[in-house]
Amino acid sequence: AARAFFEAEFRPFEVHPASGPGFFTGYYEPVVPGSRTPSAAFSTPIYRRPDDLVEVDPNDPPAGIEPGTRFARRLAGGFAPYPDRAGIGAGFLKGRGLELVYLADPVDAFFIHIQGAARIRLAEGGDMRITYAAKSGHPYTPIGRVLIERGELPSGGATMETIRAWLAAHPDEAAGVMAENRSFIFFREAPVDDPGLGPVAAAKVPLTPGRSLAVDRLIHSFHGPAWVDTVLADRKPFRHLMVAQDTGSAIVGAARGDIFIGSGDAAGAIAGGLAARGRFILFVPRRGAEGRAP
Repeated sequence: AARAFFEAEFRPFEVHPASGPGFFTGYYEPVVPGSRTPSAAFSTPIYRRPDDLVEVDPNDPPAGIEPGTRFARRLAGGFAPYPDRAGIGAGFLKGRGLELVYLADPVDAFFIHIQGAARIRLAEGGDMRITYAAKSGHPYTPIGRVLIERGELPSGGATMETIRAWLAAHPDEAAGVMAENRSFIFFREAPVDDPGLGPVAAAKVPLTPGRSLAVDRLIHSFHGPAWVDTVLADRKPFRHLMVAQDTGSAIVGAARGDIFIGSGDAAGAIAGGLAARGRFILFVPRRGAEGRAP
C-alpha cells in the first residue's frame, strides 16, 4: 500500500551534485551518567543558553560580526562575537547559574555537543533529556580532520571510536584538541515522552531511528521524503525511505545526509562508523514535478 501511494503521488529525482555521489554519516542520542548537582564525580557542566546570546541575520550581520554568523553576544553598545569553546572552557560562564546538568567526562560532553542531544541517567534517579537550544556562532571544525592533519590518525581513520580512543590516551592534549572545534552548543531540558523515540528534531517532531534524516536546511525542506541507498560500516546495505526532519552544522550540500540511528551505545557504535557514499533520491509530489525533467 505504501509503495502504491508513493508511485501514484510522487516522482523520484536523484540528486547529482557536481562534487560526486551523495555522502552519508550517522548520528545518535548518547546515554551517559550525570547529576543535577556538581560533585567530584560529576564536574563537567552542560550549559543553558545565556541571555546575552542572541540570533543575528547571517546575511546582514551587525558591525563587528562576520557574515554567515547566526549568533553573537549582545552588549550595551552593540554586538561582539561570543566566546568560543576555549573561552567558555576557561570559565567565561562560571557563576551565572547556567549549568543544566553535570557530567563525569568532558569527552562525553564534547560528543554530546556534536550529536546535539543526549539522555542523562541521573545519579538522583530517573532520566533527563537535553536537546539543542543555541550555539556560540563559531564554525564547526571536525577534530578527526585535525588529528589526521597532525599525523595522529591515518587518513580515512577518523571515527568516533578512534577519536575517543586518542583523547583517552592523551589526556594532557585532549582539551586543546577539542578546543580546535570552536563551536560550542547550549542545551535545554526536554521531556522523555516515549523512550523508543529520539529527541525532538529541528522540524519539531521526535526523531525516529532509521527513518529520520538530517539535511542541509538551506537546500531542502523539512518533512520531504527521500530514499537513501548507502552502506553501514560493516558494508551491510542500508536502503530506507526516510524523512527530512533535522539539520546540523556539518550537514552541507544537496546530497549530504545524516541518518539518525537511535539512542545508546549500540546506536553510537553504528553511527560512529557510518561515513559512506550513496544515492540520495528525493520524492517530489507529482503536481509539483509537472513540467520538470525527470
